[in-house]
Amino acid sequence: MCYVVCSFEPVAPYHVYIVIRPFCGGFCKSWFLLFLDDKALAVRMWTWRNMKIRDMIRAIRASKTAAEERAVVRKECAAIRASISENDPDYRHRNLAKLMFIHMLGYPTHFGQMECLKLIASPGFPEKRIGYLGLMLLLDERQEVLMLVTNSIKQDLNHTNQYIVGLALCALGNICSAEMARDLAPEVERLLQFRDPNIRKKAALCSIRIIKKVPDLAENFVNPVAALLKEKHHGVLITGVQLCSDLCKVSTEALEYFRKKCTDGLVKVLKDVANSPYAPEYDISGITDPFLHIRLLKVLRVLGQGDADASDSMNDILAQVATKTESNKNAGNAILYECVETIMSIEDNGGLRVLAINILGRFLSNRDNNIRYVALNMLMKAIAVDSQAVQRHRATILECVKDSDPSIRKRALDLVYLLINDSNVKPLTKELTEHLEVSDPEFKGDLTAKICSIVEKFSPEKIWYIDQMLKVLSEAGNYVKDEVWHALIVVITNASDLHGYAVRSLYRAVQTAGEQETLVRAAVWCIGEYGEMLVSNVGRLDIEEHLTVTESDALDVVETSIKSHSCDLITRAMCLIALLKLSSRFPSCSQRINDIIGQYKGSFVLELQQRAIEFNSIIERHQNMRSSLAERMPVLDEATFSGRRAGSVPAAVSTSKGVSVNLPNGAAKPSIAPVADLLDLSLDDAPAPSSSGGEFLQDLLGVNLTPVSLQSDTNQGQRSGTDALLDLLSIGTPPAQNSSSTAQMLSSNIDNKSPLDILDRLSTRSAPSAQVSSTGGNSSMLDLLNGLPSSPPMSVTEGSGAGHSSVTAFESSSLKLTFNWSKQPGNPQTTLIEGSFTNKSQDVFTDFIFQAAVPKFLQLQLDPASGNTLPASGNGSITQKLRVTNSQHGKFIQLF
Repeated sequence: MCYVVCSFEPVAPYHVYIVIRPFCGGFCKSWFLLFLDDKALAVRMWTWRNMKIRDMIRAIRASKTAAEERAVVRKECAAIRASISENDPDYRHRNLAKLMFIHMLGYPTHFGQMECLKLIASPGFPEKRIGYLGLMLLLDERQEVLMLVTNSIKQDLNHTNQYIVGLALCALGNICSAEMARDLAPEVERLLQFRDPNIRKKAALCSIRIIKKVPDLAENFVNPVAALLKEKHHGVLITGVQLCSDLCKVSTEALEYFRKKCTDGLVKVLKDVANSPYAPEYDISGITDPFLHIRLLKVLRVLGQGDADASDSMNDILAQVATKTESNKNAGNAILYECVETIMSIEDNGGLRVLAINILGRFLSNRDNNIRYVALNMLMKAIAVDSQAVQRHRATILECVKDSDPSIRKRALDLVYLLINDSNVKPLTKELTEHLEVSDPEFKGDLTAKICSIVEKFSPEKIWYIDQMLKVLSEAGNYVKDEVWHALIVVITNASDLHGYAVRSLYRAVQTAGEQETLVRAAVWCIGEYGEMLVSNVGRLDIEEHLTVTESDALDVVETSIKSHSCDLITRAMCLIALLKLSSRFPSCSQRINDIIGQYKGSFVLELQQRAIEFNSIIERHQNMRSSLAERMPVLDEATFSGRRAGSVPAAVSTSKGVSVNLPNGAAKPSIAPVADLLDLSLDDAPAPSSSGGEFLQDLLGVNLTPVSLQSDTNQGQRSGTDALLDLLSIGTPPAQNSSSTAQMLSSNIDNKSPLDILDRLSTRSAPSAQVSSTGGNSSMLDLLNGLPSSPPMSVTEGSGAGHSSVTAFESSSLKLTFNWSKQPGNPQTTLIEGSFTNKSQDVFTDFIFQAAVPKFLQLQLDPASGNTLPASGNGSITQKLRVTNSQHGKFIQLF
């Protein structure tokens, strides 16, 4: 190898430098620079400017760290900026090529945008090619600088060189904005009739962009497109078909025009393509131009949808394509899929649709998961058109549910859900339930949700519903949502003849699948409610096997569940409730139950501790109340529960008028305190009272908490009644303070029948509004038994002693409740109340119990009632004394 040493004159202000070029056989390999001065910056910059793009790419790829890469890019960008500032035309195309690569790496290159415009304005093809490429890559339609290139593109569209015309069309089709579309549409429309097929193809693609940007221009392209659909060149024809399809989407007039003028021509083109002999330039897997096949089928789908005449004209060719296309290659399957979608989209033809669904059935047996997936998707659409034809492939679809691919399983399960009807619900549910036993854990959630929904929606009878739900709970109970076993409980309570069957079935199931928590909850609930049926085999059906269960066995299930480490707080709390109920149903096991409950009196979980203490107290000290507290739950309203699950029952908000108002969606809810806070008022740190909270309390307790000073003179009569109640509860002397009253509940048995709530029974009868009268004038409404839809007249009579002495709190055709109160001298915070209960109906009320609840700042003491039986027809009464002590007597009470 020999070297040639070249010396140059100094380049002011720098000194001489020498370039050494290796020379071998006259071929220059590379350049080496020897810098003879410490001020060689310009020479170094000269080196970077002349670096070829492949050398820059090699230097970037050789970077070992991101910092090294950024250093190389920064140095190259600095050299490009210097070259741009010097307006050096020799390396402009090379600089732009480098900028495009740097842009693809994610670095900013906005400083080179004007270089694109300069190269586009150049006369030569190589410069224009780089310029247009940079224009499409470095700019988009949102750039304002793009408007500067509109004139250059217009000139190039009219250029004599067809390659330059092609460059302009390609760039316009990629970055065309609405303004450019309006300016350049005439040139593009003219080029649709250009002599060269490549230009016509590019013009058609550019036209698609134009009509999408400016749909108003669609009418200008209708006639040229009709001419393109007669092309023999496949490249031009496929772009013309696509342009026709897009025109139909944006213009109704164009759609009608193509339906009338071009449908037959497109059918003929598809027939020619489908029957054409072997052509090497278009052949793919033995099929002639499948891409054109697919485009023609898509445009026929657009033309045939909603038009019976156009659909009839294409039925024959669709049947021909569906039967003659080979399905052993991917290209053939693609054509068949598009043919099926076209058949399902055009107007009704029963034979063709059956043929299309059969093709999808063959797809389901294909090994390729992609083909099966698209077949399942299309079958879901086909159900709405011809569900009977889809039902014929039910067995194949069920096999797809067991597929190893999760996407296939999920889509097949959705399809099976759509196939369910009243006639096939039992066999399909059986298949899905059997698969539930062997399905993957990640699939059990979706599968159980679908099975539960199917059983709930299509259940022919309640016993079948219970059986299927027990199977699901036994196999995948931990994957079942709470709403499912809630619904099961609702169904069981409404099937009075199946109570025994349900509790025995749950007992058997929990013996073998006790690890399924939702199953345990349902079983514990039913054992607590219907435990005596489990032991005595009440309501045994012929299909049941004989089952012998003792009281101890039933308790074992509950005790095992409450002590299981896998059970959560909700399950254990349900077990405690079931034990309390069983203590009434199994008196002989009462001591064992009490011992089990007593183990949780020291629990660290407050919920369990509180329940255990309360239940233990009921069992030990309140046997007379236990039977009433442990009564069975009333029958749950199945329709209301289903409506709430579906979200069809809007929440009701109580107003100050004592009625419920349904708030529409999006309406602002009134700022009221929750009902639960009423009995747990924090008086020490409570916020200032609000009007909305006061109104809510007025409605709940039936009192007027508005200060007298804020009321008008017309309400003077109402203040007297309010004052009476304020004095009754010792809240203070009006008008400076608020008040509250007790809420009472009465329950009894009538003629030793099943227990019922007297207030619920009496609330169905109409009665006039409650009124209070006193010497001070008419008083406000007082509803001491809040919640009744109607209440009797309430009267206050004046007595001796401490002011007010008697008030009729409630009166209807069945019951009358009168309160007599008095104050003790020297103890103003305490009020003594004597309630008198009179039965006005013809029925005898037995097991009488009166209960009351008061806010936290009041203390209530109830003495035993004078009896537990109310004679009929007012022949006697029951009296009970109450002592109410106001701990906040004389203080301002902040309720909210």
